[in-house]
Formats: sequence, C-alpha cells, structure tokens
Amino acid sequence: MTAQLVKGSTYHRRLGHTRNSFRYGVDYLLVTPEELRPKMLLGRNRPSLFSLYDRDNGGERGNGSGAAWARQVLDEAGFSGSCDCKVELLTQPRCLGFWFCPVSFWLASVDNELRAVIAEVNNTFGDRHSYLCAKDDFGPIYRGDQMKARKIFHVSPFQDVSGDYRFSFDVTARSVSIHILLRDGQNGVIATLQGTRKPLTNRALLGSALRRPAGAIRVLALIYWQAIRLKLKGVSYRRRPAPPAHEVSR
Repeated sequence: MTAQLVKGSTYHRRLGHTRNSFRYGVDYLLVTPEELRPKMLLGRNRPSLFSLYDRDNGGERGNGSGAAWARQVLDEAGFSGSCDCKVELLTQPRCLGFWFCPVSFWLASVDNELRAVIAEVNNTFGDRHSYLCAKDDFGPIYRGDQMKARKIFHVSPFQDVSGDYRFSFDVTARSVSIHILLRDGQNGVIATLQGTRKPLTNRALLGSALRRPAGAIRVLALIYWQAIRLKLKGVSYRRRPAPPAHEVSR
C-alpha cells in the first residue's frame, strides 16, 4: 500500500448534564510501517519536518516497538493470522520533533478485510493504554459492527474512569470513518474521526503543515482550551489515578 494522508476532521460531543462539543480539522498518516520509505519532508526514525518513529507507537509510551508489538498483541489474543496479516498504522506524526497523538489505530487486515483494530490511547499525563477491538473469532469487521470495551484508562480529568466504549470502523479505499461512543449511565461522549485518503506526497505534507501549523502543539493547545471551557462550565476535576496494570485490554 502506498502511504497516504488522511485529510479529515474530528468531532467530540459530551453527553449528560453538562453539554460541550467541538469539531476540528485534523490530518493523519495511514502507513504500513514495515514498508514505509522516508520522503524529503517525512523522516523515518530520523528528524524532518514530519517524522515517524517506531518508539512513538506500539507498546510502552516513548519506548514502543512499532508493528512488531501490534503483531505480538494479536498473536497473544488468539488471532491465527497475526503473522501474515497486513498491519497499518493510522496516526499523527511528530512535527519538528514534537509528538503527541491522543489516539492512534493499528489496523490488521487479511485479503483487504479488516479483522482487528488496536486503539492506542494517550493522555496528557504521559500514560498510554490500548483497547483491542475485534470479534471473538476475528471475523471481518464491517460497517455498522460494534466492538465493546470497558473503559479502564484515565483520558480526561473531567470524566470518570467508568462506562463502556462502543467502537465502529468503516475503512474503505477512499476514506476512513471511526465512531466511538462512551456510555456511563446518563453521561458519555461521542467521538468521531473521518477523512478522505490521499497519496502521501511531499506536496501533501507541506499543505498539511500550512493548513494546521505546529502539528502536535496545536493538538495539545486545543485540548487545554476545551479543558478550560469545561472548568468554566463547572465540571468537577478528577485526579489522575494509576494507569492500568496491563497495557492492552479487550
């Protein structure tokens, strides 16, 4: 697969007593890390305008091992095709050396059919936890299918660590659409990521840098802005609990 740029948007809506919502433009890379070749504006394990380092994804935060980790997770979960499947990474790269991506997705497919997704979630406190989304038999994941996971990771200080996620994925040759619903009684969050797939060229990378300057710094600034909005609306602040003992749950 040719590396691609996913030009899209993310939408969040808070459910319950205190409502809050936002939509921002966002660019992701969709790549096969084991086959990715560097470009003038995209470094592979080296500095550049944008850079993709193996240590940024797959396993312990800051000490990841890339696609090898994803294959190991799938194998330990009982996916018999973990060695032969295609493993792609949907993520935001470093920009001028700075990295932060709220959530990346490892996509495992066989014969162009999506079989499993590992949602790799990072919070602003330096923690990471991943949710393995797959059917019990690792059958194909179709549009409209929902994978359930218990929330056990502290993402936002304005939400409890409770409730259940519902993950839905629609990945086609032209677009990517991911829908996440968190339900915790009457409260919850709707989060989506949608975008069109374009060839990853130096021109596309330059356009992304001009369209959304500062990369991950911009992402963090927007997160803190929404935190200020929630605080002004009177939402209680929750202290950060210890992260889960296991790095992956299902």
